[in-house]
Amino acid sequence: MAVLVTGGAGYIGSHMAWELLDHGEEVVVLDRLSTGFSWAVPREARLIIGDIGDQDLVKTILHRHDIDSIIHFAGSVVVPESLADPLGYYDNNTCKSRDLIESAVRGGVKNFIFSSTAAVYGMTNSDPVPESHPLAPETPYGVSKLMTEWMLRDTARAHEFHYAALRYFNVAGSDPRGRTGQSTRGATHLVKVAVEAALGKRSRIEVFGTDYPTHDGTCIRDFIHVSDLVAAHRLALAHLRAGGGNLVANCGYGHGYSVLDLIEAVQRANARSIEVHLAPRREGDMPCVIADPTLLKSTLGWVPRYDDLDVIAQTSLAWEKALAQRNSFWDVGTSATNDWKDAAGRMGA
Repeated sequence: MAVLVTGGAGYIGSHMAWELLDHGEEVVVLDRLSTGFSWAVPREARLIIGDIGDQDLVKTILHRHDIDSIIHFAGSVVVPESLADPLGYYDNNTCKSRDLIESAVRGGVKNFIFSSTAAVYGMTNSDPVPESHPLAPETPYGVSKLMTEWMLRDTARAHEFHYAALRYFNVAGSDPRGRTGQSTRGATHLVKVAVEAALGKRSRIEVFGTDYPTHDGTCIRDFIHVSDLVAAHRLALAHLRAGGGNLVANCGYGHGYSVLDLIEAVQRANARSIEVHLAPRREGDMPCVIADPTLLKSTLGWVPRYDDLDVIAQTSLAWEKALAQRNSFWDVGTSATNDWKDAAGRMGA
Protein backbone atom coordinates (compact mmCIF):
# COMPACT_ATOMS: atom_id res chain seq x y z
CA MET A 1 0.00 0.00 0.00
CA ALA A 2 1.17 3.53 -0.78
CA VAL A 3 0.04 7.07 -0.16
CA LEU A 4 -0.38 9.50 -3.06
CA VAL A 5 0.62 13.05 -2.12
CA THR A 6 -0.58 15.61 -4.66
CA GLY A 7 1.41 18.81 -4.73
CA GLY A 8 4.18 16.96 -2.93
CA ALA A 9 6.92 19.09 -4.50
CA GLY A 10 5.57 22.21 -2.81
CA TYR A 11 6.03 23.70 0.64
CA ILE A 12 3.60 21.71 2.77
CA GLY A 13 3.46 18.71 0.42
CA SER A 14 7.22 18.09 0.59
CA HIS A 15 7.08 18.18 4.39
CA MET A 16 4.24 15.65 4.19
CA ALA A 17 6.30 13.32 2.02
CA TRP A 18 9.13 13.37 4.55
CA GLU A 19 6.73 12.86 7.47
CA LEU A 20 5.22 9.78 5.83
CA LEU A 21 8.60 8.31 4.93
CA ASP A 22 9.83 8.92 8.47
CA HIS A 23 6.96 6.70 9.66
CA GLY A 24 7.52 3.86 7.23
CA GLU A 25 5.01 4.73 4.51
CA GLU A 26 5.54 4.24 0.80
CA VAL A 27 5.05 7.59 -0.93
CA VAL A 28 4.13 8.59 -4.47
CA VAL A 29 4.13 12.30 -5.34
CA LEU A 30 2.08 13.77 -8.18
CA ASP A 31 3.00 17.36 -9.03
CA ARG A 32 3.03 19.35 -12.24
CA LEU A 33 5.93 21.50 -10.90
CA SER A 34 4.17 24.79 -11.60
CA THR A 35 5.37 26.18 -8.27
CA GLY A 36 7.07 23.17 -6.67
CA PHE A 37 10.54 21.73 -7.20
CA SER A 38 11.55 18.18 -7.96
CA TRP A 39 14.56 18.48 -5.64
CA ALA A 40 12.15 19.14 -2.75
CA VAL A 41 10.74 15.62 -3.11
CA PRO A 42 12.59 13.00 -1.04
CA ARG A 43 14.65 10.57 -3.10
CA GLU A 44 12.83 7.69 -1.44
CA ALA A 45 9.51 8.88 -2.88
CA ARG A 46 8.35 8.23 -6.43
CA LEU A 47 7.85 11.52 -8.30
CA ILE A 48 5.41 11.65 -11.19
CA ILE A 49 5.09 14.90 -13.12
CA GLY A 50 1.51 15.49 -14.12
CA ASP A 51 -1.81 17.13 -13.37
CA ILE A 52 -4.37 15.90 -10.86
CA GLY A 53 -7.05 16.62 -13.46
CA ASP A 54 -5.56 14.03 -15.85
CA GLN A 55 -7.83 11.15 -14.91
CA ASP A 56 -6.11 8.62 -17.15
CA LEU A 57 -2.78 9.37 -15.49
CA VAL A 58 -4.27 9.24 -11.98
CA LYS A 59 -5.99 5.94 -12.80
CA THR A 60 -2.65 4.45 -13.84
CA ILE A 61 -0.93 5.75 -10.70
CA LEU A 62 -3.58 4.37 -8.37
CA HIS A 63 -3.43 0.94 -9.97
CA ARG A 64 0.31 0.64 -10.54
CA HIS A 65 1.34 1.81 -7.07
CA ASP A 66 -1.46 0.20 -5.06
CA ILE A 67 -2.60 3.52 -3.60
CA ASP A 68 -4.90 3.19 -0.61
CA SER A 69 -4.94 6.85 0.47
CA ILE A 70 -4.61 10.32 -1.06
CA ILE A 71 -3.39 13.44 0.71
CA HIS A 72 -4.32 16.36 -1.52
CA PHE A 73 -2.27 19.58 -1.43
CA ALA A 74 -2.18 20.52 -5.12
CA GLY A 75 -3.84 23.85 -5.85
CA SER A 76 -3.48 27.61 -6.03
CA VAL A 77 -3.18 29.48 -2.74
CA VAL A 78 -2.65 33.23 -3.27
CA VAL A 79 -5.74 35.10 -2.08
CA PRO A 80 -5.23 38.36 -4.08
CA GLU A 81 -4.51 36.30 -7.18
CA SER A 82 -7.82 34.51 -6.73
CA LEU A 83 -9.62 37.86 -6.80
CA ALA A 84 -7.94 38.71 -10.11
CA ASP A 85 -8.45 35.26 -11.64
CA PRO A 86 -11.49 33.63 -10.03
CA LEU A 87 -12.19 31.26 -12.90
CA GLY A 88 -8.60 30.04 -12.82
CA TYR A 89 -8.96 29.25 -9.13
CA TYR A 90 -12.29 27.49 -9.59
CA ASP A 91 -10.71 25.42 -12.34
CA ASN A 92 -7.49 24.51 -10.56
CA ASN A 93 -8.83 24.15 -7.03
CA THR A 94 -12.41 23.01 -7.48
CA CYS A 95 -12.84 21.37 -10.88
CA LYS A 96 -9.57 19.45 -10.71
CA SER A 97 -10.25 18.38 -7.14
CA ARG A 98 -13.58 17.07 -8.37
CA ASP A 99 -11.74 15.03 -11.02
CA LEU A 100 -9.29 13.71 -8.43
CA ILE A 101 -12.11 12.68 -6.09
CA GLU A 102 -13.85 10.87 -8.94
CA SER A 103 -10.61 9.09 -9.81
CA ALA A 104 -10.27 8.03 -6.18
CA VAL A 105 -13.79 6.60 -6.08
CA ARG A 106 -13.36 4.75 -9.38
CA GLY A 107 -9.95 3.46 -8.27
CA GLY A 108 -11.24 2.15 -4.96
CA VAL A 109 -9.25 4.60 -2.82
CA LYS A 110 -11.20 4.91 0.40
CA ASN A 111 -9.15 7.46 2.39
CA PHE A 112 -8.79 11.07 1.31
CA ILE A 113 -7.23 13.96 3.26
CA PHE A 114 -7.79 17.47 1.96
CA SER A 115 -5.75 20.61 2.51
CA SER A 116 -8.40 23.19 3.36
CA THR A 117 -8.18 26.64 4.90
CA ALA A 118 -9.54 28.99 7.55
CA ALA A 119 -10.54 31.21 4.62
CA VAL A 120 -13.76 29.16 4.46
CA TYR A 121 -14.96 31.14 7.50
CA GLY A 122 -14.57 34.58 5.95
CA MET A 123 -14.76 37.41 8.47
CA THR A 124 -14.76 35.74 11.86
CA ASN A 125 -16.67 37.04 14.85
CA SER A 126 -15.28 34.76 17.53
CA ASP A 127 -11.88 34.17 19.06
CA PRO A 128 -10.88 31.40 18.89
CA VAL A 129 -12.76 30.14 15.81
CA PRO A 130 -14.54 26.77 16.17
CA GLU A 131 -15.51 24.51 13.26
CA SER A 132 -19.15 25.43 13.94
CA HIS A 133 -18.50 29.04 12.97
CA PRO A 134 -20.65 30.16 9.99
CA LEU A 135 -19.01 29.46 6.63
CA ALA A 136 -18.92 32.63 4.57
CA PRO A 137 -15.75 32.79 2.45
CA GLU A 138 -15.14 36.19 0.90
CA THR A 139 -12.60 35.28 -1.79
CA PRO A 140 -12.62 32.83 -4.71
CA TYR A 141 -9.77 31.02 -2.94
CA GLY A 142 -11.90 30.40 0.13
CA VAL A 143 -14.95 29.49 -1.93
CA SER A 144 -12.95 27.06 -4.06
CA LYS A 145 -11.78 25.24 -0.93
CA LEU A 146 -15.24 25.15 0.64
CA MET A 147 -16.74 23.74 -2.56
CA THR A 148 -14.20 20.91 -2.39
CA GLU A 149 -15.17 20.23 1.22
CA TRP A 150 -18.78 19.96 0.11
CA MET A 151 -17.85 17.55 -2.70
CA LEU A 152 -16.02 15.34 -0.22
CA ARG A 153 -18.99 15.38 2.15
CA ASP A 154 -21.45 14.41 -0.58
CA THR A 155 -19.14 11.77 -2.04
CA ALA A 156 -18.74 10.14 1.37
CA ARG A 157 -22.53 9.94 1.65
CA ALA A 158 -22.82 8.14 -1.67
CA HIS A 159 -19.78 5.84 -1.66
CA GLU A 160 -17.51 3.81 0.58
CA PHE A 161 -15.22 6.78 0.92
CA HIS A 162 -13.82 8.51 4.00
CA TYR A 163 -12.21 11.91 4.31
CA ALA A 164 -10.62 14.48 6.55
CA ALA A 165 -10.62 18.18 5.64
CA LEU A 166 -8.07 20.09 7.70
CA ARG A 167 -8.52 23.85 7.83
CA TYR A 168 -5.17 25.60 8.12
CA PHE A 169 -4.68 28.92 9.81
CA ASN A 170 -1.17 30.39 9.22
CA VAL A 171 1.41 27.76 8.28
CA ALA A 172 5.02 28.71 8.98
CA GLY A 173 8.45 27.29 9.73
CA SER A 174 10.54 24.65 8.02
CA ASP A 175 11.70 21.11 8.64
CA PRO A 176 13.88 21.18 11.79
CA ARG A 177 16.23 18.71 10.10
CA GLY A 178 16.77 21.10 7.19
CA ARG A 179 15.47 18.77 4.49
CA THR A 180 12.85 21.09 2.99
CA GLY A 181 11.17 24.44 3.54
CA GLN A 182 9.29 27.32 1.97
CA SER A 183 10.97 27.67 -1.43
CA THR A 184 8.26 29.24 -3.57
CA ARG A 185 9.51 32.13 -5.65
CA GLY A 186 7.69 35.34 -4.78
CA ALA A 187 5.85 33.79 -1.84
CA THR A 188 3.71 36.26 0.10
CA HIS A 189 3.68 34.48 3.47
CA LEU A 190 4.65 36.87 6.28
CA VAL A 191 7.37 34.63 7.71
CA LYS A 192 8.91 34.07 4.27
CA VAL A 193 8.93 37.81 3.60
CA ALA A 194 10.46 38.49 7.02
CA VAL A 195 13.35 36.03 6.62
CA GLU A 196 14.03 37.30 3.11
CA ALA A 197 14.24 40.83 4.52
CA ALA A 198 16.50 39.59 7.31
CA LEU A 199 18.93 38.16 4.75
CA GLY A 200 18.86 41.18 2.45
CA LYS A 201 16.75 39.59 -0.27
CA ARG A 202 14.22 42.36 0.33
CA SER A 203 15.05 45.91 1.33
CA ARG A 204 12.32 46.03 3.98
CA ILE A 205 9.12 44.52 5.24
CA GLU A 206 5.79 46.34 5.21
CA VAL A 207 3.40 46.15 8.15
CA PHE A 208 -0.16 46.95 7.18
CA GLY A 209 -2.07 48.60 10.00
CA THR A 210 -0.79 49.62 13.43
CA ASP A 211 -4.06 50.78 14.99
CA TYR A 212 -5.84 47.46 15.55
CA PRO A 213 -7.21 46.66 19.04
CA THR A 214 -4.26 44.36 19.86
CA HIS A 215 -1.33 44.65 22.28
CA ASP A 216 0.88 46.42 19.74
CA GLY A 217 -1.67 47.61 17.18
CA THR A 218 -0.81 45.00 14.52
CA CYS A 219 -2.82 41.99 13.41
CA ILE A 220 -2.61 38.75 15.38
CA ARG A 221 -2.51 35.37 13.66
CA ASP A 222 -2.28 31.74 14.76
CA PHE A 223 1.05 30.55 13.31
CA ILE A 224 1.33 26.75 13.19
CA HIS A 225 4.67 25.10 12.46
CA VAL A 226 4.51 23.09 9.25
CA SER A 227 5.97 20.00 10.95
CA ASP A 228 3.13 19.99 13.48
CA LEU A 229 0.68 20.45 10.62
CA VAL A 230 1.87 17.44 8.63
CA ALA A 231 1.92 15.37 11.82
CA ALA A 232 -1.80 16.16 12.13
CA HIS A 233 -2.30 14.84 8.59
CA ARG A 234 -0.47 11.62 9.44
CA LEU A 235 -2.69 11.15 12.48
CA ALA A 236 -5.76 11.86 10.36
CA LEU A 237 -4.63 9.15 7.94
CA ALA A 238 -4.29 6.65 10.80
CA HIS A 239 -7.73 7.71 12.04
CA LEU A 240 -9.36 7.01 8.67
CA ARG A 241 -7.52 3.74 8.15
CA ALA A 242 -8.71 2.57 11.58
CA GLY A 243 -12.33 3.20 10.62
CA GLY A 244 -12.70 6.57 12.32
CA GLY A 245 -15.40 8.88 11.08
CA ASN A 246 -15.07 11.68 8.58
CA LEU A 247 -13.41 14.72 10.08
CA VAL A 248 -13.39 18.47 9.46
CA ALA A 249 -11.00 20.16 11.88
CA ASN A 250 -9.05 23.35 12.43
CA CYS A 251 -5.25 23.27 12.44
CA GLY A 252 -3.74 25.87 14.72
CA TYR A 253 -2.36 26.27 18.23
CA GLY A 254 -5.25 28.16 19.78
CA HIS A 255 -3.22 31.30 20.44
CA GLY A 256 -1.57 33.90 18.28
CA TYR A 257 1.23 36.35 17.75
CA SER A 258 1.19 39.78 16.20
CA VAL A 259 2.95 40.81 13.01
CA LEU A 260 5.50 42.74 15.06
CA ASP A 261 5.97 39.76 17.40
CA LEU A 262 6.89 37.65 14.37
CA ILE A 263 9.30 40.25 12.99
CA GLU A 264 10.99 40.54 16.38
CA ALA A 265 11.41 36.74 16.52
CA VAL A 266 13.11 36.76 13.09
CA GLN A 267 15.37 39.60 14.24
CA ARG A 268 16.34 37.58 17.32
CA ALA A 269 17.09 34.53 15.18
CA ASN A 270 19.28 36.57 12.84
CA ALA A 271 20.80 38.85 15.50
CA ARG A 272 20.22 41.94 13.40
CA SER A 273 17.41 44.38 12.74
CA ILE A 274 15.05 44.48 9.78
CA GLU A 275 13.86 47.71 8.19
CA VAL A 276 10.14 47.92 8.88
CA HIS A 277 7.81 50.22 6.95
CA LEU A 278 4.51 50.99 8.67
CA ALA A 279 1.65 51.25 6.18
CA PRO A 280 -2.12 51.81 6.40
CA ARG A 281 -4.51 48.93 6.94
CA ARG A 282 -5.36 46.66 4.02
CA GLU A 283 -9.00 46.15 3.21
CA GLY A 284 -10.31 42.85 4.56
CA ASP A 285 -7.62 42.23 7.18
CA MET A 286 -9.06 41.11 10.52
CA PRO A 287 -7.51 42.20 13.83
CA CYS A 288 -7.23 38.68 15.24
CA VAL A 289 -7.71 35.18 13.78
CA ILE A 290 -7.05 32.25 16.10
CA ALA A 291 -8.05 28.60 15.71
CA ASP A 292 -9.91 26.48 18.19
CA PRO A 293 -7.96 23.18 17.85
CA THR A 294 -9.98 21.28 20.46
CA LEU A 295 -11.52 18.87 17.94
CA LEU A 296 -8.17 18.05 16.34
CA LYS A 297 -6.60 17.28 19.70
CA SER A 298 -9.51 15.28 21.10
CA THR A 299 -10.14 13.22 17.96
CA LEU A 300 -6.58 12.52 16.84
CA GLY A 301 -4.61 12.90 20.04
CA TRP A 302 -2.55 15.57 18.31
CA VAL A 303 0.12 17.13 20.55
CA PRO A 304 2.18 19.95 18.98
CA ARG A 305 5.96 19.70 19.23
CA TYR A 306 6.99 23.07 17.78
CA ASP A 307 4.58 25.53 19.37
CA ASP A 308 7.21 28.24 19.80
CA LEU A 309 7.52 31.43 17.75
CA ASP A 310 11.30 31.42 18.08
CA VAL A 311 11.46 27.87 16.70
CA ILE A 312 9.29 28.95 13.76
CA ALA A 313 11.62 31.89 13.09
CA GLN A 314 14.82 29.88 13.55
CA THR A 315 13.81 27.02 11.25
CA SER A 316 12.51 29.45 8.62
CA LEU A 317 15.73 31.45 8.69
CA ALA A 318 17.90 28.33 8.57
CA TRP A 319 16.07 27.09 5.49
CA GLU A 320 16.25 30.48 3.76
CA LYS A 321 20.02 30.48 4.25
CA ALA A 322 20.28 26.95 2.87
CA LEU A 323 18.09 27.90 -0.07
CA ALA A 324 20.28 30.90 -0.84
CA GLN A 325 23.35 28.65 -0.91
CA ARG A 326 21.59 26.20 -3.18
CA ASN A 327 20.44 28.88 -5.59
CA SER A 328 23.89 30.45 -5.71
CA PHE A 329 25.10 27.47 -7.76
CA TRP A 330 22.69 28.08 -10.59
CA ASP A 331 20.97 31.00 -12.20
CA VAL A 332 17.21 30.69 -12.69
CA GLY A 333 17.46 29.21 -16.17
CA THR A 334 20.03 26.60 -15.26
CA SER A 335 18.20 25.74 -12.05
CA ALA A 336 14.98 25.17 -13.94
CA THR A 337 16.78 22.98 -16.46
CA ASN A 338 18.42 20.90 -13.75
CA ASP A 339 15.09 20.60 -11.96
CA TRP A 340 13.48 19.10 -15.03
CA LYS A 341 16.47 16.80 -15.69
CA ASP A 342 16.30 15.59 -12.11
CA ALA A 343 12.57 15.03 -12.38
CA ALA A 344 12.84 13.25 -15.70
CA GLY A 345 15.20 10.74 -14.14
CA ARG A 346 12.73 9.93 -11.37
CA MET A 347 9.34 10.05 -13.02
CA GLY A 348 7.17 7.28 -14.30
CA ALA A 349 3.50 6.46 -13.76
